[in-house]
Amino acid sequence: MLDVRRMQMLAAVVSNGSVTAAAARLGYTPSAISQQVASLEKEAGTELLERVGRGVRPTAAGLLLTEYADAIGRQVAEAETALGDLLAGRTGRLSVRYFATAGARLVAPAVARLRAEHPGVQIDLKLTGPDPLPDVREGRADLALVVGPSDEDGVRLLHLLDDPYLAVLPAAHPLAARRSIRLTDLADEPWVGSEWPGPCLEAQLTACATAGFHPRFVVDSEDYATAQGFVAAGLGVTLIPRLGLGGRHPDVAVRQIRGPEPSRAIHAAVRETALPQPALEAFVEALRDAAAG
Repeated sequence: MLDVRRMQMLAAVVSNGSVTAAAARLGYTPSAISQQVASLEKEAGTELLERVGRGVRPTAAGLLLTEYADAIGRQVAEAETALGDLLAGRTGRLSVRYFATAGARLVAPAVARLRAEHPGVQIDLKLTGPDPLPDVREGRADLALVVGPSDEDGVRLLHLLDDPYLAVLPAAHPLAARRSIRLTDLADEPWVGSEWPGPCLEAQLTACATAGFHPRFVVDSEDYATAQGFVAAGLGVTLIPRLGLGGRHPDVAVRQIRGPEPSRAIHAAVRETALPQPALEAFVEALRDAAAG
């Protein structure tokens, strides 16, 4: 196999016209340069230089290897520049998993800010499945937005915000006349389910258990908009997190809950052993600012 370092020495000899001039440029002795070129000739199986007066010129094989050495040198320089851009966060790719209600309020402004501050970074956004943490732990995603605490090994959770649940009532419901209601006021009401089993539903059930009751679900829905439709039709009441109330049904009333206030904790999950990435750090900071806003 041809030694790339020796090819670079050959190129220096050719460009400078002599072994002595190449040695002065590279900081070696002339004998060291001659030895390296001789070793390269053994590797190539042919002569690479021929003497011309006090200097040398490349043979056809020497000229060929010189051209490749120049190309390799340019590629190494490009690689160093690209690596510097990547380490500085000017380029690269960021893979993000998110859930629907965090998309508009958290992810969208964070992505817009990252694109403005790091335009060379490509962002791969995917709506998450039931459990995105394995993707983070195994390196398929750089970050995932998740709800609730997790004991997932190899994953670090960065708290973004606590998203409180609000009571959603039919507009004509007697409790709608109040500015806020107690969770126990809903104990005897029929409930419309707004969450699939998981940490979001657990946040509701835990708060209800603290208040001393278990909600009586009369209908389940697959999303917050559908749940609002059932409530507007008078089938029951429901709880929806603040982030999930981007589009409000005209025939429902939304009221703050007291004693206790159900809330879901939203975290950014990153790999525990992930190396520092300026783009990832900037995205987390943008998520935190969006959450604070």
